Amino acid sequence: MKANDTISVRQGEELDTQKLQTFLNEHLDIPSAPLEVSQFSAGHSNLTYQLKAGEWEAVLRRPPLGPLAPKAHDMEREYEIISAIHPLFSPAPKPILFSKDESVVRSPFFLMERKHGVVLDTSFPPNTIITNELCQQLSETMVEQLVKLHNINYHDTKLKDISKPQGFLERQVHGWISRYERAKTDDIKEADRVMKWLTENIPVTQEPTIIHYDYKLNNAMFSPDLQSMVGLFDWEMTTVGDPLADLGVAMSYWTQADDPDLLKSGLGKPPVTVTEGFFTRSQFIEMYSKKSGRDVTNMDFYLTFAYFKLAVICQQIYYRYQKGQTNDKRFSRFNHFVNTLIVHGTQIMSKEVL
Repeated sequence: MKANDTISVRQGEELDTQKLQTFLNEHLDIPSAPLEVSQFSAGHSNLTYQLKAGEWEAVLRRPPLGPLAPKAHDMEREYEIISAIHPLFSPAPKPILFSKDESVVRSPFFLMERKHGVVLDTSFPPNTIITNELCQQLSETMVEQLVKLHNINYHDTKLKDISKPQGFLERQVHGWISRYERAKTDDIKEADRVMKWLTENIPVTQEPTIIHYDYKLNNAMFSPDLQSMVGLFDWEMTTVGDPLADLGVAMSYWTQADDPDLLKSGLGKPPVTVTEGFFTRSQFIEMYSKKSGRDVTNMDFYLTFAYFKLAVICQQIYYRYQKGQTNDKRFSRFNHFVNTLIVHGTQIMSKEVL
């Protein structure tokens, strides 16, 4: 990863280094050097840490602090997912260990390999020569890897045993509506309109595939020359379902230059995808359709749902912030971003934008 992708552990999110080192010494063959713990700065949900002891290193994942939504942040399930996918899709990290022992880090957790490369988010590495060709290449790589993931035969993996592709879209629409209603704080008038439209316009599900369901640029890692994807992270939402739902989610994070300012900056600084040369969402969807052979006629539904889903995720985070379950100041204005996402969803369903 980037040299500056870790920070000192945030206050309140510290790990008991001594307990953790004792656990690691009991279960893994690691050097006797002192354990160093830092935290990955990106991400708004699960807590992710870098562990180092001498030459040994790994990544630890645990759920966020505070009460959790039912079935959310299931560490064992995410560990099973990367265990099943890593042998067939090399960007998925290699799993190391899962533990239910909550005495170690106050929750279940797992360890996975520490990959190294470049994660692109709101800026390029220093000295990068930014060209239209580079931005197009990165866009194409994102499309190609998504198609590659969707082409894996899920029947050859354990995901067939822990997923229910039948009725996927119906469960998703009604499930995310329920989550929104449970986490609601502000009254957003367009929300009722979006939820009604989604329930009335569910399309026939495409042939199910493995879907990452959190596929976005800053969950990917590239080689130092930015020519290939070497890592893909945050597999907690992965399941077997409609591949166009995965494409829709990817596009809800894929910001373009002519988007409203709050849509571009709602999660912080605008992502690099606003740079000239990156695909627009329409170009991304068109190339995906061409390379996968899938019909994207109903993408307005999948995009509307994806923006609503992202709004619900941000609403849940804002709800936790309002309740004092997290003190992270990044979340203090998430209610405004939630409103922007829902309004943008209404524009897509009205075919005003893509």
